[in-house]
Amino acid sequence: MISRIDGILESLIDARAEVRCGDIVYAILIPGVDQQRLAQRIGERITLHTLHYLESNNQGASFTPRLIGFRSSSDRAFFEMFTTVKGLGNRKALRALQLSFGRIAEAIARKDIDLLKSLPEIGKRTAETIVVELAGKVDLFVSSERETSGPADTGGPRKSGAARIADEAVAVLVTLGEPKLQSVQLVQRALDADPEIDTAEALIAAVYRLKSLPI
Repeated sequence: MISRIDGILESLIDARAEVRCGDIVYAILIPGVDQQRLAQRIGERITLHTLHYLESNNQGASFTPRLIGFRSSSDRAFFEMFTTVKGLGNRKALRALQLSFGRIAEAIARKDIDLLKSLPEIGKRTAETIVVELAGKVDLFVSSERETSGPADTGGPRKSGAARIADEAVAVLVTLGEPKLQSVQLVQRALDADPEIDTAEALIAAVYRLKSLPI
């Protein structure tokens, strides 16, 4: 089984990264949340923690090997748990994961159906099923997100600078007419793609650049 790949990111097309390792180029599917970040790293060396599986074709008559790549082994573990939910196959889960995995884990822990059903491919019934099946299993992933990501911090006056910037950016986007849930998602994706953003103005600009990219 291929568990990790280090190589040069040659291209990123339709949620598929092509990574060159010596004379071999691997086609690796990636979650929606990582597309913007990787789009900025074409030509650079990257590391992806991979999940190797067989995708059935023609009602199971044949199978095609596939690779899915993640930023960390923790993200990979969350994905494997997430896809144990009935009706959430690998492809559907990849399209649904448009926020950081820790943020989604926190929504599951809080039983935040509204946030979950705002994700692509996730309707109300699926969101409820995710909460029922996973709410007691995501604590480790929530803790990891709180340690590394400002917007997941809900500590009121103790919020980090990144969290305050994110809150300010969301408030401005809502004032400009953007739906709040979509604004939260886009702000998180922009910060995942560029954690060095340090002003609300720069974050809002990154959000609008992100909106111009296909999901």
